[in-house]
Amino acid sequence: MFAKNFEKWETRFGWVAFFIALVTYGLTVEPTGSFWDAGEYITTSAKLQVGHPPGAPLLQMIGAFFAMFALEADQVARMVNYVSGVSSAFTILFMFWTITNLVRKLIPSSVSFTNGHAIAVLGSGLVGSLAFTYSDSFWFNAVETEVYAMASFIMALLLWLGLKWTDNLDHPRGNRYLVLISFVIGLTFGVQFMGFLAIPSIGLLYYFKRYKETTVTNFLIANILVIVLLMLVYKFSLTYVLKLFGWGEVFFINSIGLPFNSGTIIIGLLFTAAFYFGLRYTRKNNFRIANTVVLCALFLFLGFSSWMILPIRANANVVVNENNPSDARSLLAYYNREQYPGVDSPIYGTYYSNLFAPPGEDKDDKPKYERDEALGKYIIVNNYKGAMQGPNEDHRGILPRLWSEQHAENYMKYFGPLDFRLKSSNEELRRAAAQVKNGLANGEIDEAQYISFLRQFGEYLEVEPPSVWDNLTYMFQFQFGYMYWRYFM
Repeated sequence: MFAKNFEKWETRFGWVAFFIALVTYGLTVEPTGSFWDAGEYITTSAKLQVGHPPGAPLLQMIGAFFAMFALEADQVARMVNYVSGVSSAFTILFMFWTITNLVRKLIPSSVSFTNGHAIAVLGSGLVGSLAFTYSDSFWFNAVETEVYAMASFIMALLLWLGLKWTDNLDHPRGNRYLVLISFVIGLTFGVQFMGFLAIPSIGLLYYFKRYKETTVTNFLIANILVIVLLMLVYKFSLTYVLKLFGWGEVFFINSIGLPFNSGTIIIGLLFTAAFYFGLRYTRKNNFRIANTVVLCALFLFLGFSSWMILPIRANANVVVNENNPSDARSLLAYYNREQYPGVDSPIYGTYYSNLFAPPGEDKDDKPKYERDEALGKYIIVNNYKGAMQGPNEDHRGILPRLWSEQHAENYMKYFGPLDFRLKSSNEELRRAAAQVKNGLANGEIDEAQYISFLRQFGEYLEVEPPSVWDNLTYMFQFQFGYMYWRYFM
């Protein structure tokens, strides 16, 4: 019975898991807002306002739709919270189908698929998905308004679409799943960036499908390529699109003298023409792969389009209008979270020991443009030349895992104190340094007092930065081992 119509039973049991999760989250949803970002998301969703960078415009639009069904004002929070409940239930649905897809692949194709196999596959899907339904962290996110529930739904959907794509790679229209994947990735920008973490998984699914023989070389190359793809999508796609719109806006207004927003319209028309002629050319010349690439880029851009709600609502002067991203230039600053302190690249950056080092050369900040209605152009409103204190180059290096100056005390508790040398042979300073080192070793002073000494006498000391080995050890032991692997298990 189950084996003969397995696809139908798989669909039915998937929806059973969905409704179990939906009823569970519906009965336990919070009637009001939690004491963190949830209150802001409820407010900005219900009235389509502009929250903190980098925003969650897709979540807010869906939240606004749910808020319309509130009969009284005190029911708005509950209705917006249902967005997380429904999103989480869909996560369970696609998780069930992902599990059954993978478990069925464990059964050798040479063996006939029996009712026992079907029951085992369906049972695996139910056990796995329902166990996740009632897990503490996931259930907690499912009953309040936060980005993580919908981001989990997007991750589950992307992984399932990746399986469907690789299962249909050799079919004539199999790449339609890839186009849909591109669209969903574009939607991820409107929720939370953790959805991008499904991209490497999809890339590796393609690798294992296409390469029957796995070697160390091609496996490492595949991993490098999927990480590069992830960075291209996350770090460069929307960033450079917004940069181009921002540049066009300033150029066409300041240099040519067109009205405000003219540059945005012109760049938008250029993108439209580029996609139109790109699709037309590749289709006419039967460039199948190129046509698919252009289609994927187009649908990625369509997914971006949820961001258009931010400047629209910012120009409406809504009550909550954080950073006022009313034009292309300010929208780029909003996306880049320029209001927050700058963070170095995870590949090469500054170690936390820079806190005790002499300052480096000053660096330029980013110019901040604002509209001047009287002049009819954009003007720079900040003194950006030499506005930022540069780091000491001796305290920079590769893979700066130990980077946060705010956590210097914790780093020293984990790895021990930073060593230092005296710049002068002052006897009193030498005795003080020996006293501090011995005191820390004997437990007479703590790391906070040791840090206070380094800061107080920093101009007389040459503090050693943490080594690359320290950073790698911290990355594998704490970040990968304690923070990720412990949580994952």
